[in-house]
Amino acid sequence: MDNQFAVTATRSMMGYASQVARHLKKFPSFSSLEEEIDCVNSLETDRFADGEMEVVVNSSLRGKDVYLFTSCARNEAGISVEEAKIELYNAVDALKRSQANRIIVFEPFVSSSRSDRTIRRSSVGLWVHMKILTSLGTDHILTYQLHSDKSKSMLDPTICFMDDLPALTLLKKRLCDVYIRDLETLENVVRKNWAFCSVDAGGEKLARKFANSFGAPLVVAHKQRDYSKANTIESINILSAEPISGKVIWIVDDMVDTGGSVESLIRTLADHKPAEINIIAVHAILSDPASERLLKLSSEGLLNRVMVTDTVYCPECLPTELPNLEVVPSVELSARIIGTIVTNRPMGKLLEVFNAEKYLRSPRLL
Repeated sequence: MDNQFAVTATRSMMGYASQVARHLKKFPSFSSLEEEIDCVNSLETDRFADGEMEVVVNSSLRGKDVYLFTSCARNEAGISVEEAKIELYNAVDALKRSQANRIIVFEPFVSSSRSDRTIRRSSVGLWVHMKILTSLGTDHILTYQLHSDKSKSMLDPTICFMDDLPALTLLKKRLCDVYIRDLETLENVVRKNWAFCSVDAGGEKLARKFANSFGAPLVVAHKQRDYSKANTIESINILSAEPISGKVIWIVDDMVDTGGSVESLIRTLADHKPAEINIIAVHAILSDPASERLLKLSSEGLLNRVMVTDTVYCPECLPTELPNLEVVPSVELSARIIGTIVTNRPMGKLLEVFNAEKYLRSPRLL
C-alpha cells in the first residue's frame, strides 16, 4: 500500500468513525492494516481552567493521509455548535503540526452551509468555516449533499478540493430494497401511483432527480412568502402535470430542520387527497419544534413516514419521539469513499446517476 492513511475523529463523531474503520478493515486491500487504519482515539481534547481548548495527537501520524471525521451539528458527544467548530479547528492545527501528509476533513453534514448567502452587511458562515479550514492546512473536504451548488465555489481548488457526495443514492436504494423490490412493482405501482414533490421551487432540482430515477411524476410546491416577517409563508401553490389524488407522495428535501416549511406543505397537499404523504431527506437536523410538528402530523394521519440518513447524529430517543422515523446508515458508503481515494480509483461509480430499473435488474444480496 503506497498511501499510508489513518481514520480519526473529533469527539463529535468518534462512534461514527469507529464504524467506518471497521468497514474499511473488511476490504481485502486493508485487512492487514488494522492498527494503521484505526486511529480514532488518537486525538485528545484538553480544557484549561479558563475554558480555552487544546487538542493533542497521542499517536504518530507523520507522513499519513489523515481522514478526520467531525460534526458541528447535533452530535453523539452533546457538544454545542461553537465548541465543535473550535475543536475541529484545533484538531486540524494539531494534525498539521504532527506532520500529517494530507488532512482530509470528512464532515458528513456541513452545518454552516445554511449561511451561504452573500448579501450586504451579513457574515457568510460557510465562507468563514471554509476559510479557516483551508488556512489551517486542510487539503481536501468530503461532505454529503451541500445545501446549494454555489457553496462549492467558496473554495479555491488549487488550495483545497471539495467532494460533495450524493447521499441521495442511499435513500433511493432503500426505497428499492424495502418498498419496491422488483421491476413489476416499479412499473405498475411506483410509476403509476407515486409522485415526488419538492418542498419549494428551489428544491425542484432535487425532487426531479428522484422523479427521473424512478420514472415517476414530479410535483413542484411554489411558496409565496411574506418577507417582512421571518419564516412566514402566505400561500403554497401545487404545480403538477396530473392529479395527485390517490397517489403516494414523497416530499424530497436535503434536510429537515424545524419542520415549519414541510408542515405547511403537508397540510396543503392533504387538501388534494393523496393516498399518503412521506418525507425523504438526507440530513435530519430536527431542531425544536420539529419532532413535535412531525408527530402531530402523524397523529392526524397526514404524515406516514420520514426517511433520513445518519449524517446528523440520531439519538436512540428519536425513533421513540417519532415512531415513523427511518434512519438509513451511511458509514459503509463513507468507508467505500475513503477506500476509493486511498487506492486512487475513479470516483465516477460513486457519483453516477441512480437508475431504479437498472438497480433492480442487477443481482443483489439482500
